[in-house]
Amino acid sequence: MPAPGADLTLSVWINQDWRCLFLDYAMPLASNSLFMWGLGCFLALLAMRRQGKRIALGFVVLLLAAGLSDLSVKPIKNLAGRVRPEDSVAGVFYRAEGQWQRLPADFVQTREKGSSLPSAHAANSMAVALAAMFLWPGLKPWALILPLIIGYSRVYLGKHFPTDVLAGWAVGALAGMAVAWVLGQARKRWPGVVP
Repeated sequence: MPAPGADLTLSVWINQDWRCLFLDYAMPLASNSLFMWGLGCFLALLAMRRQGKRIALGFVVLLLAAGLSDLSVKPIKNLAGRVRPEDSVAGVFYRAEGQWQRLPADFVQTREKGSSLPSAHAANSMAVALAAMFLWPGLKPWALILPLIIGYSRVYLGKHFPTDVLAGWAVGALAGMAVAWVLGQARKRWPGVVP
Protein backbone atom coordinates (compact mmCIF):
# COMPACT_ATOMS: atom_id res chain seq x y z
CA MET A 1 0.00 0.00 0.00
CA PRO A 2 1.83 3.15 -1.16
CA ALA A 3 1.52 6.48 0.68
CA PRO A 4 -0.88 8.97 -0.92
CA GLY A 5 0.63 12.19 -2.34
CA ALA A 6 -0.30 14.53 0.53
CA ASP A 7 0.86 11.93 3.04
CA LEU A 8 4.23 11.64 1.32
CA THR A 9 4.58 15.44 1.08
CA LEU A 10 3.88 15.96 4.79
CA SER A 11 6.25 13.12 5.63
CA VAL A 12 9.05 14.77 3.62
CA TRP A 13 8.38 18.16 5.28
CA ILE A 14 8.57 16.68 8.79
CA ASN A 15 11.46 14.28 8.14
CA GLN A 16 13.61 16.34 5.77
CA ASP A 17 12.62 20.01 5.70
CA TRP A 18 11.67 20.82 9.32
CA ARG A 19 14.73 19.35 10.98
CA CYS A 20 16.70 20.99 13.78
CA LEU A 21 19.40 19.93 16.23
CA PHE A 22 17.07 19.93 19.26
CA LEU A 23 14.60 17.56 17.54
CA ASP A 24 17.46 15.36 16.32
CA TYR A 25 18.12 14.59 20.00
CA ALA A 26 14.56 14.83 21.42
CA MET A 27 12.65 12.74 18.87
CA PRO A 28 14.69 9.52 19.28
CA LEU A 29 14.11 9.82 23.03
CA ALA A 30 10.34 10.32 22.54
CA SER A 31 10.23 7.16 20.41
CA ASN A 32 12.36 5.08 22.76
CA SER A 33 9.94 2.64 24.39
CA LEU A 34 12.39 1.72 27.16
CA PHE A 35 12.85 5.38 28.10
CA MET A 36 9.10 6.14 28.00
CA TRP A 37 8.11 3.06 30.05
CA GLY A 38 10.94 3.80 32.48
CA LEU A 39 9.65 7.34 32.88
CA GLY A 40 6.14 5.96 33.38
CA CYS A 41 7.36 3.57 36.08
CA PHE A 42 9.19 6.40 37.81
CA LEU A 43 6.03 8.54 37.79
CA ALA A 44 4.00 5.56 39.03
CA LEU A 45 6.38 5.09 41.97
CA LEU A 46 6.16 8.80 42.80
CA ALA A 47 2.37 8.66 42.67
CA MET A 48 2.28 5.55 44.86
CA ARG A 49 4.49 7.25 47.40
CA ARG A 50 2.17 10.25 47.56
CA GLN A 51 -1.22 8.57 47.15
CA GLY A 52 -0.77 5.01 48.39
CA LYS A 53 -0.73 1.59 46.79
CA ARG A 54 -4.30 1.76 45.46
CA ILE A 55 -3.07 3.94 42.61
CA ALA A 56 -0.94 1.01 41.43
CA LEU A 57 -4.14 -0.61 40.12
CA GLY A 58 -4.55 2.37 37.84
CA PHE A 59 -1.14 1.79 36.34
CA VAL A 60 -2.04 -1.87 35.76
CA VAL A 61 -5.05 -0.59 33.81
CA LEU A 62 -2.72 1.55 31.68
CA LEU A 63 -0.61 -1.53 30.91
CA LEU A 64 -3.75 -3.40 29.88
CA ALA A 65 -4.76 -0.54 27.57
CA ALA A 66 -1.33 -0.57 25.92
CA GLY A 67 -1.41 -4.36 25.60
CA LEU A 68 -4.86 -4.39 24.00
CA SER A 69 -3.77 -1.69 21.58
CA ASP A 70 -0.55 -3.49 20.69
CA LEU A 71 -2.37 -6.76 20.03
CA SER A 72 -4.88 -4.94 17.81
CA VAL A 73 -2.18 -3.31 15.67
CA LYS A 74 -0.32 -6.47 14.63
CA PRO A 75 -2.98 -8.04 12.35
CA ILE A 76 -3.63 -4.68 10.68
CA LYS A 77 0.09 -4.27 9.94
CA ASN A 78 0.15 -7.73 8.34
CA LEU A 79 -2.90 -6.93 6.25
CA ALA A 80 -1.75 -3.48 5.09
CA GLY A 81 1.88 -4.42 4.40
CA ARG A 82 2.92 -0.79 3.87
CA VAL A 83 6.69 -0.25 3.62
CA ARG A 84 8.20 2.25 6.05
CA PRO A 85 9.58 5.57 4.74
CA GLU A 86 13.10 4.54 5.78
CA ASP A 87 12.78 1.69 3.27
CA SER A 88 10.88 3.49 0.52
CA VAL A 89 11.50 7.26 0.28
CA ALA A 90 14.64 8.69 -1.29
CA GLY A 91 16.44 11.22 0.90
CA VAL A 92 14.72 10.14 4.13
CA PHE A 93 16.60 10.61 7.40
CA TYR A 94 16.58 7.64 9.79
CA ARG A 95 18.54 6.28 12.72
CA ALA A 96 20.60 3.11 12.60
CA GLU A 97 22.90 1.95 15.39
CA GLY A 98 22.37 5.24 17.26
CA GLN A 99 23.47 7.42 14.32
CA TRP A 100 21.51 9.52 11.85
CA GLN A 101 21.69 8.16 8.31
CA ARG A 102 20.12 9.31 5.07
CA LEU A 103 18.93 7.35 2.07
CA PRO A 104 20.58 8.56 -1.17
CA ALA A 105 18.64 10.78 -3.56
CA ASP A 106 18.68 8.00 -6.18
CA PHE A 107 17.37 5.35 -3.75
CA VAL A 108 14.96 2.87 -5.33
CA GLN A 109 12.58 0.87 -3.14
CA THR A 110 13.20 -2.87 -3.24
CA ARG A 111 11.00 -4.10 -0.37
CA GLU A 112 7.45 -4.99 -1.31
CA LYS A 113 5.97 -5.52 2.15
CA GLY A 114 6.51 -3.75 5.42
CA SER A 115 5.02 -2.94 8.80
CA SER A 116 4.42 0.78 8.67
CA LEU A 117 0.60 1.00 8.90
CA PRO A 118 -0.55 1.58 11.63
CA SER A 119 2.02 2.92 14.07
CA ALA A 120 2.08 0.80 17.24
CA HIS A 121 3.84 3.61 19.14
CA ALA A 122 1.01 6.01 18.26
CA ALA A 123 -1.66 3.43 19.08
CA ASN A 124 -0.20 2.44 22.45
CA SER A 125 0.42 6.01 23.57
CA MET A 126 -3.14 7.04 22.64
CA ALA A 127 -4.63 4.04 24.47
CA VAL A 128 -2.62 4.89 27.58
CA ALA A 129 -3.53 8.59 27.38
CA LEU A 130 -7.28 7.92 27.09
CA ALA A 131 -7.25 5.32 29.86
CA ALA A 132 -5.26 7.74 32.07
CA MET A 133 -7.77 10.53 31.44
CA PHE A 134 -10.60 8.18 32.43
CA LEU A 135 -8.79 7.12 35.61
CA TRP A 136 -7.62 10.59 36.56
CA PRO A 137 -9.91 13.23 34.98
CA GLY A 138 -7.58 16.01 36.15
CA LEU A 139 -5.16 14.96 33.38
CA LYS A 140 -7.56 16.12 30.64
CA PRO A 141 -6.48 17.30 28.08
CA TRP A 142 -2.79 17.25 29.05
CA ALA A 143 -2.44 13.49 28.67
CA LEU A 144 -2.96 13.92 24.90
CA ILE A 145 0.41 15.67 24.63
CA LEU A 146 2.13 12.27 24.95
CA PRO A 147 0.58 10.65 21.84
CA LEU A 148 1.06 13.88 19.87
CA ILE A 149 4.79 14.01 20.62
CA ILE A 150 5.28 10.29 20.06
CA GLY A 151 3.30 10.38 16.79
CA TYR A 152 5.36 13.30 15.49
CA SER A 153 8.57 11.53 16.49
CA ARG A 154 7.65 8.49 14.40
CA VAL A 155 7.39 10.60 11.25
CA TYR A 156 10.49 12.63 12.14
CA LEU A 157 12.48 9.40 12.53
CA GLY A 158 11.39 8.07 9.12
CA LYS A 159 9.56 5.13 10.71
CA HIS A 160 6.03 6.08 9.62
CA PHE A 161 3.96 8.20 7.29
CA PRO A 162 1.49 10.64 8.90
CA THR A 163 -1.48 8.42 8.00
CA ASP A 164 0.24 5.52 9.80
CA VAL A 165 0.23 7.67 12.91
CA LEU A 166 -3.40 8.71 12.41
CA ALA A 167 -4.41 5.07 11.99
CA GLY A 168 -2.43 4.19 15.12
CA TRP A 169 -4.20 6.91 17.10
CA ALA A 170 -7.56 5.55 15.90
CA VAL A 171 -6.70 1.99 16.99
CA GLY A 172 -5.37 3.28 20.31
CA ALA A 173 -8.47 5.40 20.88
CA LEU A 174 -10.68 2.34 20.40
CA ALA A 175 -8.53 0.30 22.79
CA GLY A 176 -8.46 3.11 25.37
CA MET A 177 -12.24 3.58 25.17
CA ALA A 178 -12.81 -0.18 25.47
CA VAL A 179 -10.67 -0.32 28.61
CA ALA A 180 -12.45 2.76 30.01
CA TRP A 181 -15.84 1.15 29.34
CA VAL A 182 -14.85 -2.09 31.07
CA LEU A 183 -13.43 -0.10 33.96
CA GLY A 184 -16.65 1.91 34.21
CA GLN A 185 -18.69 -1.30 34.38
CA ALA A 186 -16.34 -2.72 37.02
CA ARG A 187 -16.69 0.46 39.11
CA LYS A 188 -20.47 0.07 39.08
CA ARG A 189 -20.24 -3.54 40.17
CA TRP A 190 -17.45 -3.12 42.76
CA PRO A 191 -17.51 0.53 43.93
CA GLY A 192 -14.57 1.52 46.07
CA VAL A 193 -12.46 -1.43 44.92
CA VAL A 194 -11.80 -0.58 41.27
CA PRO A 195 -9.78 2.63 40.65
